[in-house]
Amino acid sequence: METAAVDSTKAYTQTENDGNLKVADAVWVGTALLHEKTGQNEGFSTEKIVESVQEHHLTKGSYKSIWQHVNQHCVANRPPQPNRICMLTEERKGYRRLFRPGDKTNEERKGAPTHPEWNALPKQYQYLQNWYEEWTRLSAGEAQDPLLELVGTWKDEPADDYVAHLRENWSRAR
Repeated sequence: METAAVDSTKAYTQTENDGNLKVADAVWVGTALLHEKTGQNEGFSTEKIVESVQEHHLTKGSYKSIWQHVNQHCVANRPPQPNRICMLTEERKGYRRLFRPGDKTNEERKGAPTHPEWNALPKQYQYLQNWYEEWTRLSAGEAQDPLLELVGTWKDEPADDYVAHLRENWSRAR
């Protein structure tokens, strides 16, 4: 059943599923909607994500609860306090984006959920599963820092020995 509801600033359509999401799931959906709407891979301010959750009426959670989930509880690269969820990544102070496989994760959060249970999403947001899987696949193809990709390539020998080994045949290659 759909009913139209109007507040003093804007009209919106309210469905029977509105407001029934857990706060963490609502934060994920609100952030996904921002990424989808803007086409932006970078993060959004904490306030922008909270606004998105409230604008779409995704949870009955309070502003403070939503803000705390965006700021701490859902953030993979922050220490868990107490939630271990890995739905967001802090890119820089005050900015978050959806978690992607390969993102830095606090050790105590490893193995925690990275997205809502797909079948728990309201029908109008079910499409976000396919969108997210495609978004993470495309994001994985973005260029990584080539120097950071070298980390661990010389595990079995000191870095100086590794470089010397690489240079052994350079003079013959010219």
